[in-house]
Amino acid sequence: MFKDNKRASATDTLIGQGTHFEGKLICEANLRIEGEHSGDIECAGDVIIGETGMARSTITARDITIAGKVYGEVTAKGRLTITAAGQLTGSISAQAIIVQDGGMLNGTCHMEMANDIRTRPLSETGSGSTSTTNTKEQTREKEKARQAV
Repeated sequence: MFKDNKRASATDTLIGQGTHFEGKLICEANLRIEGEHSGDIECAGDVIIGETGMARSTITARDITIAGKVYGEVTAKGRLTITAAGQLTGSISAQAIIVQDGGMLNGTCHMEMANDIRTRPLSETGSGSTSTTNTKEQTREKEKARQAV
């Protein structure tokens, strides 16, 4: 009769505007900060620092969106987005980084490749007896890519 709804909502944990939180925060769900936080954040879900939010933190999460201010080290296992109102001062490690026009990034950046990206086999690198065939295939693929743009 009743179904067990395990779908996570857009924001599962909220630190609201006017709230000051200090200490280590570990959460399995998504987190949104509209107030202020000082300390480490370890999140299995996504972290959003809202426009009124400020974090003096080391943040580790799946995807991170910064619309407020962050001071510290940020590690995104997926995508880091700094919106037009966002400011980040510190170091970044992420697979993908988006900085919208007006967003500020002051610090160091380290990009990592996704684990699921496969490298091409040695036979496709142009060595061996199939190099002529692979070169023709690569030329066709490049031509298709140009036409798509």
